[in-house]
Amino acid sequence: MCFCVFAVGRSVSWMELVMNLSPEEIRSLNDRFETEHPGRILEWVSEMFPVGSIAMATGFGAEGVALIDMTVSIDKGIPVFYLDTDVLFPETYKLRGELEKKYGIRIIRYATNITLAQQVELHGEKLWERNPDLCCNIRKVEPLREALRNYSGWITAIRREQSPFRANAGVVEWDKKFDLLKINPLAAWTKKDVWKYIAEHDVPYNPLYDKRYTSIGCVHCTTPVGAGEDERAGRWRGFRKNECGLHLAEPLTAQGRDNQ
Repeated sequence: MCFCVFAVGRSVSWMELVMNLSPEEIRSLNDRFETEHPGRILEWVSEMFPVGSIAMATGFGAEGVALIDMTVSIDKGIPVFYLDTDVLFPETYKLRGELEKKYGIRIIRYATNITLAQQVELHGEKLWERNPDLCCNIRKVEPLREALRNYSGWITAIRREQSPFRANAGVVEWDKKFDLLKINPLAAWTKKDVWKYIAEHDVPYNPLYDKRYTSIGCVHCTTPVGAGEDERAGRWRGFRKNECGLHLAEPLTAQGRDNQ
């Protein structure tokens, strides 16, 4: 597929091309990339997107660090950013520094301008224990919305098998929530694929994975996972919730506790 399209008498901007991708063209891209290695998908991204027009988001999970390794090896000019909730694990912040040093990159920080103290003033103590959806919206969803204003596309590390909400993720899809193109190079990969890549390429990863954490978010909302539990069971334990809202088409609404 070639994006060198011209309207009558004038060139068409990259943003216009992306905005006007038809459902058929997106399906065609998905068919093309469904069985491709994620690295090949990233090569296509590097070839097709102008410098600075697309960025990779990371939460520093196993999938994220694998994707950072791939991305940097293909195109070091693709910006990598993260959402700092101000309550990430110390191990996560340390890992960020290790990745920056190993790959010679700066991982861009985006965060809400509402401090934790201000959040207490506005919504009371320990909002994450009473209304985690609102907390996620303040500290993750809205900062991501602000971050993505700078780009016409974003790259994520989500996989289909991670949760029912991600089961139908395309390799290439239109993100209706944030109104831009979304690329999920690891969509078809398994957990085994991810850890095999990490081992083979000596990629730094969060040591909490060695302590029965299988999905790592904020300190207050992440716990280890027991034998036989779903890999995202440790997120927002006690609530009917396993997504922060970044990858949901609809806005978050307050979810009750499992025992209610």
